[in-house]
Amino acid sequence: MDTREKILSRGGLHEVLEEHRRAGRRIVFAHGVFDVLHAGDVRYLAAARAEGDRLIVAVHSDAGARRLNGEGRPILTERARAVLVAALAAVDHVILVDEMDIKPLLREFQPDVYARTGNQDSNGADAELVALGIRVAAIDLDPMHSTSDPIARVHQGMNG
Repeated sequence: MDTREKILSRGGLHEVLEEHRRAGRRIVFAHGVFDVLHAGDVRYLAAARAEGDRLIVAVHSDAGARRLNGEGRPILTERARAVLVAALAAVDHVILVDEMDIKPLLREFQPDVYARTGNQDSNGADAELVALGIRVAAIDLDPMHSTSDPIARVHQGMNG
């Protein structure tokens, strides 16, 4: 499948999910900014994919990335980030989202599994998702990999 064909609209994702469900496939949902894709992101998405049969990844829009990470971010555009994530073998489909709160997306798409990073503070959200029939899989991230560190090093090199 062409990488660009993996990037879907919301409506397109609903159609694809119907097909997967009819075929009895377990749907896993993950999300992130994925600004400057690194080994930790690849490991997270591979581990998420191992939780089911199809992996759907919501990539936060440029506006969402700024709200999450501050001015000067993202480094890459939302389209570039979506293409990079879609190019990963573990990823079946990608959508771009503006939402900061992932719970409404999970209610909308009703995956079988939500693969969240283990370091997220769930504030009781996991229990709400389980009540909806969504299993929560906490994926531990490698603390040695983050997007902020290499970006800070680049900025330091430019200013130093």
